[in-house]
Amino acid sequence: MSRYTGPRLKVLRALGVDLPGLSRKSMQDRPQPPGQHGARKLTARKSGYGLQLLEKQKLRYNYGLTESQLRRVVADAKKHRGATGEKLVELLERRLDNLVFRAGFAPTIPAARQLISHGHIRLNGKRVTIPSIRVKAGDQFGPRESARQHPVIQQNLADPALLRPEWIAFDGNQLAATLSHLPGGDAAAFPLDLPKVVEYYATRM
Repeated sequence: MSRYTGPRLKVLRALGVDLPGLSRKSMQDRPQPPGQHGARKLTARKSGYGLQLLEKQKLRYNYGLTESQLRRVVADAKKHRGATGEKLVELLERRLDNLVFRAGFAPTIPAARQLISHGHIRLNGKRVTIPSIRVKAGDQFGPRESARQHPVIQQNLADPALLRPEWIAFDGNQLAATLSHLPGGDAAAFPLDLPKVVEYYATRM
């Protein structure tokens, strides 16, 4: 399944939650699901599978992954000790495209992915072009000197989409950020029922 490139607000309305990584827009002005009978869906009861799928889709769309990519991250999370759900969030939050977004250099994760793919971001002083790189604690990242005046970067630093989390240290003079420590299982910037995500994949992997 390919990465989603369709209307983003439609996804927010379908899932019933704002996903800051996907869009700066909010579904609060039109909270009902999309479609002619969207208002009726607000009162419809979801099955256990439906609730699990909903939580899984939040992760997939917020972090901009394909289903196969998300499955690989879940498989990695299962290899570690501790709660699989919390490790899953940690691994997703440590993706370079997400960190560029959470540090305030881009308005969304797709925008951060584009900055990285075009070579505007450096990691530990080196130019990188792979958005999925998993950043380690202590690693420093930020725009290259030639990209510091990039309109997307400047506009979002002036009006950030989210507050910068405490596990990202920011140097405004150097326009650089550091992953000061690994994020916890509660690091996602949207409501999430992690046990249901784990339940979804428990019988599908």
